[in-house]
Amino acid sequence: MTTRIHPQARTTPKIRQEIKDSGLSDREAAKVFNISRATAAKWLKRDDVQDRSHRAHTLHTTLSAPQEAIVLSLRQSLYLPLDDLLYVTRQYINADVSRAGLARLLKREGMSRLEDVIPKAEGETPSPKKTFKDYEPGFVHIDIKYLPQMPDESSRRYLFVAIDRATRWVFMHIYGDMTNESSVDFLRRLKLASPIKISKILTDNGSQFTDRFSTKDKKPSGDHAFDQACTSMAIEHRLAPPRHPQTNGMVERFNGRINELLQQTRFDSRADLENTLISYLKLYNHHIPQRAIGTRTPIQALKDWQHAKPELFVKRVYEQSRLDSYCPF
Repeated sequence: MTTRIHPQARTTPKIRQEIKDSGLSDREAAKVFNISRATAAKWLKRDDVQDRSHRAHTLHTTLSAPQEAIVLSLRQSLYLPLDDLLYVTRQYINADVSRAGLARLLKREGMSRLEDVIPKAEGETPSPKKTFKDYEPGFVHIDIKYLPQMPDESSRRYLFVAIDRATRWVFMHIYGDMTNESSVDFLRRLKLASPIKISKILTDNGSQFTDRFSTKDKKPSGDHAFDQACTSMAIEHRLAPPRHPQTNGMVERFNGRINELLQQTRFDSRADLENTLISYLKLYNHHIPQRAIGTRTPIQALKDWQHAKPELFVKRVYEQSRLDSYCPF
C-alpha cells in the first residue's frame, strides 16, 4: 500500500517508529533525531506513525447542514453555474453566504466543476470551450424546442426561442406547429417585444427558416417566407453551417435550462405549462445574473448598453422589482 507523507514532514514512518521505540523523553528524542520537541512529543504519544488529515474537526460555515443540502441539491438538479447558484442562495437560502464559501462547499463535495455534476454517456469526452466574438446588442439566435404533450392536449407543441448574443436577453412563444407561418409570426412578435434594434438573426437550416436544401446549388434563394420577412424588417438572416449545431449553441444552452425545468416539474394542463414557462422567462431575464455578461442579469446588461449606446434601442428598458425572499432556516 502506498504511504502518503506530508511534503514538509521532517520524519518518515520508519523514523517515527524508532522515536516511539526509543524510550527517550521528548527533550532527549528531539536532540537525538534533530527535530522539534513538539514533534518528538507528538510521535511518542501517537499509536500510529502515519500522517493524518489536517482538515479541521469542526468546519465553521455560514450555511447550516440543511441549507448546504439544499444548495447541493440545486447544483445537482439544475446544473446552476457558481454565480447563478450564489444568487439563488443569497436570495432564498442565506443572504450572508460568500462566493468563496460556496465554492469551498462545492469543492469539498466534489461538485466544483459542472462537468463533475452533469452525467455523461459512456465514452463521452468533454469538448473544448469556444467563445463568441464580441457583438453589440441586435444579433439574435433563434431555435425551436419540442414541448411535452399535456393531458388536455391532442398533440405536442413547439417553443420558439430567441436570445440576444450580447446581453443574453430571451424572448419565446409557443406554437402548435413549425410551419413558415409560425416562424414569420414569431419574428414579428420578437421585433415588437425587443427593446433592441435587431440587425442580424442566426437560425439553423430547418425548412421553417430557409429553402437552402430545396435548391439545386444548396444555397438559400431569398424567396422563403422567413427570408422575405427579414428583408422587410431590414434584418440580415444568417444560417448556421450544416452539421454544426454548436454554432447556435447559445440558444441550445438556454433550451437545456428549459429542458431541466420540464423534467423536474409535473404539469396538469397546457395552461400550467405556459404559466411556468412565462414565470421562468421573467426570472431568467430579470433576476438571474449571467457570468458571461459580467455577473449581470440580461435586463441589467440591456440597461447598461442603452446608457452607453441608446441608438441601438427602439424602446426604454424597464427592470422589474426584485423577488421576495424567504428562508425557513
